[in-house]
Amino acid sequence: MRLVVDLNRCQGYAQCAFLAPDVFTMHGEEALMYDPRPDDELRENVLRAAQACPVKAILVEGADAAPAAATAGVSRVA
Repeated sequence: MRLVVDLNRCQGYAQCAFLAPDVFTMHGEEALMYDPRPDDELRENVLRAAQACPVKAILVEGADAAPAAATAGVSRVA
């Protein structure tokens, strides 16, 4: 699994940091730091975080094995 966050689109709402704190962290009020290649065991939390992003700034690549209900509304590239 690989993540790409459009940092120009990100508005710092930090929903991703609440749902997947091992992958996404906020530095200050607007600077997002993230692990572009999180472990597969974090897949469910990462997909929830991507789905929760109000501006859909998180792209999850290689998330094919995720349950369909967890990926509704998530941008994915195989």
